[in-house]
Amino acid sequence: MYDFDYVRPASIEDAIAALAAEDATALGGGQTLIPTLKARLAQPSRLVDLTGVLDTGIRRAESGAVHIGGAARHVMVETSPETASIPGLQGLAAQIGDPQVRNRGTIGGSLANNDPAACYPAAVLALDARIVTDRRVIPADEYFQGLFTTALEEGEVITGVIFPSGSGPAFDGGERVEKGHYAKFLQPASRFAMVGVYVAKFPGAVRVAVTGASERGVFRWAEAEEALAQDFRAEAIADLAHPAEDMISDLHGSPEYRAHLVGVMTRRAVAAC
Repeated sequence: MYDFDYVRPASIEDAIAALAAEDATALGGGQTLIPTLKARLAQPSRLVDLTGVLDTGIRRAESGAVHIGGAARHVMVETSPETASIPGLQGLAAQIGDPQVRNRGTIGGSLANNDPAACYPAAVLALDARIVTDRRVIPADEYFQGLFTTALEEGEVITGVIFPSGSGPAFDGGERVEKGHYAKFLQPASRFAMVGVYVAKFPGAVRVAVTGASERGVFRWAEAEEALAQDFRAEAIADLAHPAEDMISDLHGSPEYRAHLVGVMTRRAVAAC
């Protein structure tokens, strides 16, 4: 490690002011940032700890939508009675890392970091959730913009995430989510997703979000969505293959292997629904 200033603000306003300093970095659960600092892959001069000022609560609105605070830890998402109404989300949270990670990592930190192999981006994109910041509300389709890249502006902080539930309408007067499931093929050492697919079925549409596979980061598989909207069965996409173009290539798998896994995990998610 190396010398840096540690700031624990007393309010969100103080946090925003502290983040305005040159080379300041926000600290959530620290599950990505701390190892990065240890390896000296990043060397910010100031860490601004957000865990004391961000909401950790999980609550349901009258509409049925579920608001998850930005500092809610993965284990809270996994076990809250409120998140049980969001098809597939508790199962996703239960597959993140190990118990130590799930008891420290936060949903806001994961989404702000937007690791290409993280699990939450697939849930947010498939369920058409909303990212709430200290400045605005960002629809899922507008939030993710590539590897470790989001719509967040400099100094902007995620304060919560709003998910539709199985008992209330989706946003903007849309339909509620009927079914959902996250199927994950994990890398055993890191427990990140080599490929993870979240399928969400609404009365009038299906959304399929893929994480861990692409150099573009999390993305929606439009061809599968169209086929499943017509026939929501795994057999309906049995012959559908995702191209290997833009797939990640590393020591764990080739682009062709990951493209194959996209189809396999999508079918498993649909079957589980």
